[in-house]
Amino acid sequence: MQKIYAGSRLRRLRADRGLTQLALARTLELSPSYLNQLENDQRPLTVPVLLRLNSTFDLDPTFFATDTDARLVADLHDVLAETSDDGEVSMSEVQELVSRMPDIGRTLVGLHRRLHATTDRLERLTAGVDGRGTDLPVDGSPMPYEEVRDFFYDRRNHIPELDLAAEKLFAREGLTIGALDLQLARVIEANYGVTVDIEDDGDGRLGPKGRLGPKEQLGLKQLGPKRIYSQGRLTLARRLTAGQRAYQIATQLAFLSQATMIDALVDADSSLSAPARELARVGLAHYFAGALLLPYETFLDAAESVRYDIELLSLTFEVGFETVCHRLSTLQRRGAKGIPFFFVRTDRAGNISKRQSATAFHFSRVGGSCPLWVVHDAFAASGRILTQVATMPDDRSYLWIARTTESGGLGFRSPRKHFAIGLGCDIAYASRVVYADGLPLDSGAAAVPIGPGCKVCERTSCAQRAFPQLGRQVHVDENVDTDLPYPYT
Repeated sequence: MQKIYAGSRLRRLRADRGLTQLALARTLELSPSYLNQLENDQRPLTVPVLLRLNSTFDLDPTFFATDTDARLVADLHDVLAETSDDGEVSMSEVQELVSRMPDIGRTLVGLHRRLHATTDRLERLTAGVDGRGTDLPVDGSPMPYEEVRDFFYDRRNHIPELDLAAEKLFAREGLTIGALDLQLARVIEANYGVTVDIEDDGDGRLGPKGRLGPKEQLGLKQLGPKRIYSQGRLTLARRLTAGQRAYQIATQLAFLSQATMIDALVDADSSLSAPARELARVGLAHYFAGALLLPYETFLDAAESVRYDIELLSLTFEVGFETVCHRLSTLQRRGAKGIPFFFVRTDRAGNISKRQSATAFHFSRVGGSCPLWVVHDAFAASGRILTQVATMPDDRSYLWIARTTESGGLGFRSPRKHFAIGLGCDIAYASRVVYADGLPLDSGAAAVPIGPGCKVCERTSCAQRAFPQLGRQVHVDENVDTDLPYPYT
């Protein structure tokens, strides 16, 4: 069992409860000197002490888990590696800083986010783009989409209030799994007087005075909105599947039935800018929609029973592969947790358009993603599920699965959207997942060494490296030529 040194958390717990070291020692029936050693990381927490702490203070079981700070350690390591001028930053030193002063670590990460946003602002000004008349920030703040991404990231992609609200609505309205689009259409009309209509995607595609526009003349049919709500009428595109229609109705139900809760969740985060607040409201409405179509306990029980077989869950709940993967990354209810998955969506160019993490896996903010990651291989095996056992530079191992999805397009010449969906979990949970069957989970040699992104990756011997690691000196020797694109001293 891994030893747990959690002096900083123990000190924070004592400060939050307003206890002196002597008072806490008496409460836990420990000697003051022993408690002092625990708080200064001179002794590890033992199982009996952990159990006593959890029962005395009703703590979350993960309060003292080492993974709790792993995300902050990874973020802070990126920050220090990018800004260091005198060589590699020691990961052990970063871990020590986060362990003892987590608030300072979070402050540094926040300052670095603003530094990146300010740099982007300067680049736009240099290029003659000042953001006026657009949604681009002009005050050095992060982009709204980045703010919302961090909003969910900092909450580990789990919003318990909306999960509970969705379950209550599901039970109150007597909903059942299957044909939820028809059931939700009745619910939204009965409770809010909203009628649901289906319209052809061709509606409104004509140009001025009924003439075809230039793109339509070329046969490039334009897709209209999937959902439009106006004056008590919800219009959905005919191209949507039954599950997609249910999702759009559920999203509208979120705005109608959960407006107060959504506003409270957004108001509780004072760091969000005005544009980001609106995006956060949409993100929370989408979260509620997923929670309504895939009710927490029902979905978790089903996922466990089929060992997280995504395609079986997709058939059972009549939703798409991506929707199931996204929902799996949210199952972190206290006392009823699923596997802590991380979810990612990327395009052919490697751009990550969605990323959500319920655990410690680190998505780098700089340097792109690792070319050895199985998610990038999915496009060469369209529609097939690929698996990978991968190891990060910190020696943590993960099980990854990846598969492509596509959407959009009406007719032969209409454009379609292609993405690769990745879902991963710590190797400790792999035996509970059907995709791990037959994989060499215990063989370290069989694991693929991947990294968080070339600019912050510590793997000095990687022949696939696209950029040198920040903070390290590249070794140049005109008399030696190697396979490594950036050899180090």
